[in-house]
Order: sequence, then structure tokens, then C-alpha cells
Amino acid sequence: MLRTVNSLKGYAIQATDDELGKVKEVYFDDERWGVRYLVVETGTWLSSRIVLISPYSITGVDDLAELVQVSLTREQVKNSPDIDTHQPVSRLLEGEYSSYYGFGSYWAGPYLWGTSAYPVPLGASADPSAMNEPPEVVAARAAERPEDVHLRSSKDVNGYQIAGTDDEIGHVEDFLFDDQDWAVRYLLIDTRNWWPGGKKVLLATQWIESIDWNGSMVRTSLTREQIKNSPEYDEEAVLDRDYELRLHKHYDRPGYWD
Repeated sequence: MLRTVNSLKGYAIQATDDELGKVKEVYFDDERWGVRYLVVETGTWLSSRIVLISPYSITGVDDLAELVQVSLTREQVKNSPDIDTHQPVSRLLEGEYSSYYGFGSYWAGPYLWGTSAYPVPLGASADPSAMNEPPEVVAARAAERPEDVHLRSSKDVNGYQIAGTDDEIGHVEDFLFDDQDWAVRYLLIDTRNWWPGGKKVLLATQWIESIDWNGSMVRTSLTREQIKNSPEYDEEAVLDRDYELRLHKHYDRPGYWD
């Protein structure tokens, strides 16, 4: 099912033994457009430490209870690598995180999740000894390789302007992802500040040409007029394949499902 990132905000993370905390935002990667981590504030039990929860560990989402269920324990999370979310998270740090939990390296392979299209864990070591170096040493080495950063914060990208081939047309309000493979499929664009009577539309990640991270700008090969005339997105309705077909037909673009 396709759902928005904002729909998960505030959901509790339920471990196998107790609650871990609440979802604040997500990290996605800017190469293959996958949701790589839920950013979770743990609360008083862990001094409000911010931790990352990978889809590799997610076993289900209960919308009625507003819960994300994971196959982790509090003790595992407590002993996990301490990642400073105020700093860029490099592949080096991600590697230490994956080694600790026994997850795969999603960047090491041809598919969205490395050797698989879905986040299937390789194992579950969750062993502090799996970390080859102390966290502070890893962090210092990661700081020396800023080019090795591909994770982006959904919170930070919200508000980025959308530029067509001829003019700006809106700003990013949210992201839509598939909660089975955790692929980010669309950016939700609000165009109402750009012309009277504007609307909300979807922009497929496949249609993004580039992102100017310093200039807070998403660039697409579509024109302003094309985006303006695209099918309106109704946030109250379930996003079904019928809407997606109409959207892709409007732009004369193939679907990701083809």
C-alpha cells in the first residue's frame, strides 16, 4: 500500500518486549529512493536518545493502534551504535549499524535492498562485538568522507521548491512510499502558492532530474503547464492504481510497475 511519510509521524515503535519510542521522520537515500530508516525518539527510558529503525526489522504497521511493530528488543536498541542525527550519516556509519544488527547492506547490490527487492534481514546478530571499532573512531573516520553521504531527512526536504523546465511550480509537502518494499514512489507537491486555485499533485521520483541540496530545489524535466494540468491528488482518498494510471498517461510516462 502507498502511504505518506507524515502518516507515520507519532506512531509508536513496538519492540518484542516494550515500546521503544515515537516516529519523528524518516531517512531516505537519494540514489535509489528507498526509505532506509525511521527516526525514533526513545523517550525517558533511554534519555530521549534518537535511534534509527530500519525496515529490515519492521514486521508490520497497525494503523488502528498507530503502531509500527519491530523484531527488536529494548536491550538491542539500547546497545546499538549511537548515531548523531544532527550530523550527516555516512555509509561507513550505516555499515557499522548493519553489522551490529546483522542486516544486509542495501547499497551493495542491483536491487532496492541490495540483493533483494524487499528488506529481508540476513540474520540477527545484535552483538556489540560486531562493531569493529569504537563508535567515536568510526564517527571520526566518517567525518573525513563527507562525499559518502546519501541519506536525506524527510523533514529537511519538506518545503523544497519544485522547478520545471520553464519555471517553478510548487513545493514538497510530503512523500508517498510503498509499505511493502519501502520504495519512495512520489513527492506530494503543493502548487497553491504559485497560482490561484492551485492544487496538490504527485511527482514520481522517476521524473526527478536532480536535486540542489544547497539551493533547496527539486528539478524535473516536466513543464510548469504539464504539472499544472496533471490529475489532482486527493489526500482523503486511497491512492489506487487507477489514479496512478491516469497520472502516468497524462505525462506519457511508463509506470514503475511495468
